[in-house]
Amino acid sequence: MFRRVPNTLFYETKSLPVKHMASPLIPDPLARLKVLLDSSTPIVAIESVEEVRAVRLVRAACAALNLATFEWTIASGLVRCGSDVGEVVPEGRAISTSAYGAAAQEALVNSKAIYNSQEPAQMLGNLEGISVGAAFILKDLHRHMGEPVVVRRLRDVGQKFSENRRTIVLTSPKIEIPAELQGLVEFLQLPLPDRRRLRQIIDETVARISKKHALQRKLDARGYDAVVESLRGLTEEEAERALSQALVARYGLCPEIAEDVHETKKCLLRRSEMLEFVEAGDALAGVGGMDNLRRWLAQRRGSWEDAAREFGLEAPHGVIILGVQGCGKSLCARAVAGEWSLPLVKFDTAAIYDKYIGETEKRIRKVFEVAEGLAPCVLWIDELEKVFAGSGPDSASVDAGVSSRLLASFLSWMQDRKTLVDLPNQAEREQIFSIQLKKRKRNPAEFDLQTVATAAKGFSGAEIDAAVQSSMYAAYSSKKDLSTQVVLDALRATVPLSTTRAEEIEALRQWARTRAVPASTAV
Repeated sequence: MFRRVPNTLFYETKSLPVKHMASPLIPDPLARLKVLLDSSTPIVAIESVEEVRAVRLVRAACAALNLATFEWTIASGLVRCGSDVGEVVPEGRAISTSAYGAAAQEALVNSKAIYNSQEPAQMLGNLEGISVGAAFILKDLHRHMGEPVVVRRLRDVGQKFSENRRTIVLTSPKIEIPAELQGLVEFLQLPLPDRRRLRQIIDETVARISKKHALQRKLDARGYDAVVESLRGLTEEEAERALSQALVARYGLCPEIAEDVHETKKCLLRRSEMLEFVEAGDALAGVGGMDNLRRWLAQRRGSWEDAAREFGLEAPHGVIILGVQGCGKSLCARAVAGEWSLPLVKFDTAAIYDKYIGETEKRIRKVFEVAEGLAPCVLWIDELEKVFAGSGPDSASVDAGVSSRLLASFLSWMQDRKTLVDLPNQAEREQIFSIQLKKRKRNPAEFDLQTVATAAKGFSGAEIDAAVQSSMYAAYSSKKDLSTQVVLDALRATVPLSTTRAEEIEALRQWARTRAVPASTAV
């Protein structure tokens, strides 16, 4: 699938008709947060691993709105921001409920943790007595959201905070909002850094590292842009960490930094268990046939570049490649990445499902976000139809409607371009035989390609590959050289898929006749 600036390829073996839908743009998080705080939103949830960035964002918004900012952790209690952790009020100092307000204000003004504010339930009870306009950052409260007292008190505080510009900000890598709090919570997403922000991160990191290490600068403008592109798809903290490691290892800002960062990014994506960089294949010159697909791709080559956007072009959002098993759909995904000289990222569809309600949808949104951050790239989603196996009319009874919601998410992200990869025709089979023989160190000119291609009518590309391999085994075991006759014998000993599953293939062709563009000319 290709998406705006990204160029990402979706592949599946079967497909349903799709309709393109525009996706909403992610607003500036600081502007969005200022609106939420200024409108007295009771609870704002920031689900992110970037806790430092989230806290910095809240502080910036509060400073712009002239609001106080407080932070809470179970280790330190509730402390006013802008200072170190602060010391906890001694336990011997008793504070009565009626006197809490004045004592709390005094503790907050002096940057001390409020007495008895470390336990979540007690801390939330104490918040009810604070009337000052402020944002209260509660870190890792998600670990206590299963406690009935915590949920009840959080609901009470949220209801009281719906005015006078008081807001609770929840920060956590993963937040499960109980049903009782759904109406009080707004989610704020921290988008991945854009190119402008990545340039700032590079400058800030170089300046920081330069204080302790003598760094050489060997990058020209083009090399600098390459480093920026290598950081795309990482969070701000990941980008800074990857860049710091590369700078210290190389003792400077040099062209090799981009490759170092790219290798780090591979490891980070692999750790996510959903996306993984894979080696791109050869260009389409190494794939037999598919002339229509070649033309379509050639016309859109470079459409993600600045010059194309200035011309008025929009990059294609995606293509679904469907067809008969073994006809080269997966090979196409690799070949497109090689043809366009773009990185290839494979998406593991089995990894997106989660046992908790709503988590699967969050994972797929995260995949979309990271894929867009990696742009331009080719995103390969193999066996797509298996993700939507339960997306029919009765999906609600099968998986609570998860498959249907996933399908809707995909369709809103895709362009309705469908390409059918059918069985190869005579000319394409000759090309495939030529390619397979060259791979096995044989000269195609020494074989009767027209004869073997005719004998392989109804064979898929994978079946031709297997037949050539079988003929190689036969020739080697009989101490003979590979010949046209040996290949023909291997073909005669093979029953192709077009025979064993003829009805299914014909049904697929009938469906695609008015719904998809053939990748090749008629068989």
